Amino acid sequence: MEKMLEVANEFFGLPMEEKMKLYSNDPSKTTRLSTSSNIQKEKIHNWRDYLRLHCYPLDKYTKEWPINPPSFKEIVSNYCSEIRQLGLRLQEAISESLGLDKDYINKSLGEQGQHMAINYYPPCPEPELTYGLPAHTDPNTLTILFQDMQVTGLQLLKDGKWLAVKPFPNAFVVNIGDQLQALSNSKYKSTWHRAVVNAHKARISVASFLCPSNAALIKAPKELIEDESQPIYRDYTYAEYYNKFWSRNLDQGHCLELFKNI
Repeated sequence: MEKMLEVANEFFGLPMEEKMKLYSNDPSKTTRLSTSSNIQKEKIHNWRDYLRLHCYPLDKYTKEWPINPPSFKEIVSNYCSEIRQLGLRLQEAISESLGLDKDYINKSLGEQGQHMAINYYPPCPEPELTYGLPAHTDPNTLTILFQDMQVTGLQLLKDGKWLAVKPFPNAFVVNIGDQLQALSNSKYKSTWHRAVVNAHKARISVASFLCPSNAALIKAPKELIEDESQPIYRDYTYAEYYNKFWSRNLDQGHCLELFKNI
């Protein structure tokens, strides 16, 4: 975990001309450096740069990854492999907690994808005027976040109040994504969160995302539909949801509301 943060800091410390080799605003690119959130659509940009990587299967994507720092590919590959196993185990536990078979969720989601966003929040001269990221939920299944120990930046919404999540040594923050809310028929809720910036210190965070396959049909099982009524959300594919999510601004409300049964 420490090596992951170290190599992330090394990457963002590279000369600008080196980093810009990876820069792109095309969300379809599987390795890209970019800024803000959805720079082509948003009216107000966020105080963030990020390196976005597809991580599964590793042998398909690592050839696209940065060659500098020299240790980047090895360290990030090892980290991604361990995170994937953790995420799959968490989904097994969630499945059992819902009274479903242990492998129900993992089977329902197909050959799950895995992405990573290495986020860099530079010092901000006027932090009260901006966010690193505005309030949002994640469109995927699970997000496993590793925070910089030096600077608090993550906030979660609980009972109508924003609470700072202080970094804890050797620990992850696990956020439920929209797909688990839909699949669990809202027994689990996706996590509203945002990132704030600091006036004096830069901050790094590493967010790992487990995602259903594009063709996976997201639907609540009959065991979770009470009183034989219809499920809260209509059936849809993950590809349909993902395209809808990224066609909107990040702070445009809960995308899952668009998939409710009427």
